[in-house]
Amino acid sequence: MLAGVLLGGVALAAPPIRFEEAAAQAGLKFTLRNAAAGGFHQIELTGGGVAVIDYNNDGCADVFFANGAAIPSLKKTGPEFSNRLFRNNCDLTFTDVTAEAGLAGEGYSMAVAAGDFDNDGFADLFVTGVKGNTLYRNLGNGKFADVTAKAGVGAGKVWSVSAGWVDYDNDGWLDLFVSNYVVWDAAKEPRCGSPERQFYCHPNAYQGLPGQLLHNNRDGTFTDVTERAGIGRHIGKGMGVAFADVDGDGLTDIFVANDSVRSFLFHNQGDGTFQEIGLEAGVALREDGYAIAGMGADLRDFDNDGKPDLLISGIINDAFQLFRNPGGGKPFEDYGQRTGLLMGTRQLTGWSLGMFDFDNDGWKDLFFGLSHLAELDRYLGRASALANRVFRNLDGKRLVDVSAEAGSDFQIAAMHRGVAFADFDNDGRVDAVVSVLNGPAKLFRNVTATDAHWLAVRLRGVRSNRMGLGAKIQVHLADGRDLYNQATTAVGYASSSEALVRFGLGQSSAAEWVEVTWPGGEKQRVAGVEGNRIVEIRQ
Repeated sequence: MLAGVLLGGVALAAPPIRFEEAAAQAGLKFTLRNAAAGGFHQIELTGGGVAVIDYNNDGCADVFFANGAAIPSLKKTGPEFSNRLFRNNCDLTFTDVTAEAGLAGEGYSMAVAAGDFDNDGFADLFVTGVKGNTLYRNLGNGKFADVTAKAGVGAGKVWSVSAGWVDYDNDGWLDLFVSNYVVWDAAKEPRCGSPERQFYCHPNAYQGLPGQLLHNNRDGTFTDVTERAGIGRHIGKGMGVAFADVDGDGLTDIFVANDSVRSFLFHNQGDGTFQEIGLEAGVALREDGYAIAGMGADLRDFDNDGKPDLLISGIINDAFQLFRNPGGGKPFEDYGQRTGLLMGTRQLTGWSLGMFDFDNDGWKDLFFGLSHLAELDRYLGRASALANRVFRNLDGKRLVDVSAEAGSDFQIAAMHRGVAFADFDNDGRVDAVVSVLNGPAKLFRNVTATDAHWLAVRLRGVRSNRMGLGAKIQVHLADGRDLYNQATTAVGYASSSEALVRFGLGQSSAAEWVEVTWPGGEKQRVAGVEGNRIVEIRQ
């Protein structure tokens, strides 16, 4: 069977990337509630964060869903509005452990970010919301404690859409970046549309907000350094956030996908400050100078040249963006047009996304969680629900849309929102868990029929942060190929993926060597690494 049609019109024969939907069978029963009741509150559109977290360190990926609440009270009114934690039983079944873990929550949640902020070996959770954010510390005994007030991360009480953990100063402790959206008050919601047909307002009806940077004080508390770092000078309408060292200077930079205003790329200057260089770097706007409604983002090496590239999703008529990083201080190149992604996604609306090698051939493929805005069918005659899309990366230069052959389950349209990625059944193939607005969540189990080999790296930082977030990994194969990836949990939109760093090895059953560049520049090489397993590299 053909894997699909190349976006330039050329067919390619290859085993198709395939998924089976397994959520119900696995006991992953969750419905994202936005509490919409005809009031057209803007917050109803943007929830849906999902996190992968191995909270009990048993080697199996667990799942946390952020949920909504009643409007305008913004408090939960029943168990259907609760945030939810599902424990992976290591047999592709899940058990709801929300109550015993102490993670139900009471606010209108948006996003979730997983990271070990206190370096105790247990991943913690930061949950953003409409009127405040919450930091849950993993106690290591199956329970979490709300340490928001003690940690000093609850100030502001603004609408935050995404967040992520990043060690921006390379001191070995994870700091926190929060992507704030707009000023919002349920009692002062503007009315848009006609008197007969109210609709959700465009983001330009709301005042934007700067992002927030919180420095880890290494004692369980954080200091807001937003203004000192220069982040506070830049007002945006932040949605997805992604981290990578874009210029190879050993410092992690920050990208923020903004909604209908230019996106930001904060260049880390190494002295605790950032310079916003989105325009100079060529990633702030579409090639025609248009600001898209940016939502999801991922910074990863698309073409295996050792430099992180940028993927961004947008709304219908925007088209999704793929920017290639040429290095050498040069601006990013528009690869969306060259690969065909631009035209192939113009009629789509994308929320979360990710660059992962789903067929283990050594090239990172693209996965998009899709749906138009709610109520779109009433105004444009289009169904709001969409099926998701997956694009195979052929050679770092060309993409092929293989969604049509990804299985019957993959063709079912829904109001998809957050997506997080992990190998939930430990078979070496990357799966995806997806939240659905007012519908059952989906667990897309990767069942691609491939004999390609794989390798996953678990990092254990000592001088660096415990999870090794921000580290870059190079894998050298006997056939001369070099593969690159990085450690991050901040992927897509409002979501958080597994911390393991994965590689598809193709027909190579082992790596000649694996080299880790830890945050700060320290290099460590391990020779003769067998494939088809998870290998732990301790600093």
